[in-house]
Amino acid sequence: MPQPQPQPLAPHRIAVIAPSPVSMFNLAIPEMLFGNVEVDGRPGYEVIICAAEPGPVPTSGGLDLYVRRGLDAVREADTVVVAGTGAPYEPDPRIVAAVKEAAADGKRVASLCTGAFQLAEAGLLAGRRATTYWAHAEELRRRYPHIDLQGDVLYVQDGPYVTSSGYAAGIDLCLHVIRTDYGAAVANEVARRALVAPVRPGGQTQFTHTPLPPERGNACADTRGWAMRHLDQPLTLTDLARHAGVSVRTLTRRFRAESGVSPLQWLLHQRIERARELLETTTLPMDQVARASGLGTADSLRAHVVRRTGLTPSAYRTQFSRLGTAASADTSSAA
Repeated sequence: MPQPQPQPLAPHRIAVIAPSPVSMFNLAIPEMLFGNVEVDGRPGYEVIICAAEPGPVPTSGGLDLYVRRGLDAVREADTVVVAGTGAPYEPDPRIVAAVKEAAADGKRVASLCTGAFQLAEAGLLAGRRATTYWAHAEELRRRYPHIDLQGDVLYVQDGPYVTSSGYAAGIDLCLHVIRTDYGAAVANEVARRALVAPVRPGGQTQFTHTPLPPERGNACADTRGWAMRHLDQPLTLTDLARHAGVSVRTLTRRFRAESGVSPLQWLLHQRIERARELLETTTLPMDQVARASGLGTADSLRAHVVRRTGLTPSAYRTQFSRLGTAASADTSSAA
């Protein structure tokens, strides 16, 4: 008598909630990545877009998207993903209730970008590590002080809750979920199809440009310009004051009044930014990058780049090189 054949497992169901106004980019990421997962020739996921109210949903780009499913889709899902919105500070009580119910049912709940505000309002993140887009991190911290906010990472998982920072970090979160469900080989294949990096650890920093406060005067503008042209030299406060034709005390007072930071803080910031630019646009060995940016040694370069970006200089170059294929000219072991 023929034995019954095992039935293929049903796809993992993911409900992606679209708050209003929703980020179209946030909605596209789960559909693109989860929709490309195949396991033994079958779809690994079924992705359903849903909204608090089916029908036209405004987007942050000024368009309307027609969403057919309501939040009943959350009850059918194994994982719930809340997309980001242009109104992060106004959680929708219907979405909050839906994710709270999903959590009570033991489902995995994730957020992209400012979707973390919906999870926080539901109380899911209290006492847990979480993140959001860096521009809204302080507001999330202020509103929900019991969150262990990881302000400068790509994504973080704490128990069944996964949160990502902004924009492309949602890709990293989705690949993390795929790796968790189906393993690295499947996740790497999806990454190859999507032409994205297969592995970026969640603890990697968001690589935001770290701006200085806006300048509020130009008394020291000539000296700042002169310093920018001489970053590779061992500039001191005395050197800067001599160029400005004032005392060190006067320079420090004027510099802070105009730039919001001390002269040496400003100088270090510019040197690190110069080093990052050289790592992205040249194949100079690390000791030469350090000297050209005024950071001195490869060890010093490593310390500052790791502190700023979370990556070693060589890893940063690999990630962000604008040369197509960065040559392996990293002759310093300190890289």
